[in-house]
Amino acid sequence: MTVTKQEYAEMVKKASPNSKSWADIPKAFLIGGAICCVGQAFLNLYLNLGLSDKSAAACTTGTLVLISAILTGLGWYEKLAKHGGAGTLVPVTGFANAVVSPALEFKSEGFVLGLGAKIFIISGPVILYGTVASVIYGLVYYFFIK
Repeated sequence: MTVTKQEYAEMVKKASPNSKSWADIPKAFLIGGAICCVGQAFLNLYLNLGLSDKSAAACTTGTLVLISAILTGLGWYEKLAKHGGAGTLVPVTGFANAVVSPALEFKSEGFVLGLGAKIFIISGPVILYGTVASVIYGLVYYFFIK
């Protein structure tokens, strides 16, 4: 079966639901903001327990990653992401979800070829290109700005 680009575009248009930006954007803002408020609450808690600023920030990040991983394992993070869209992707919780989801999906293929090989299938490019960009930025800064 040969399909032209125009025919394929029509098929995609029919199969894809229309985005309701007027509803999706506020929901993403509210849910992403709620995640950030939970993070701020944990930060305040850790600061009130006497941790230093750096330690409280590290504990907050770890707590949010742990909560996100647990919610992903229970299947609840995906339900939240259906409503929150990009609001669930931006915070560190979205990154944790991107690591845990493939781990759960490919665990049946074994620890080496499944879990080990595919755990970073979603987040791997982010780690790779983020690291490469930071090295390039560091070299530019070192040789041209400093």
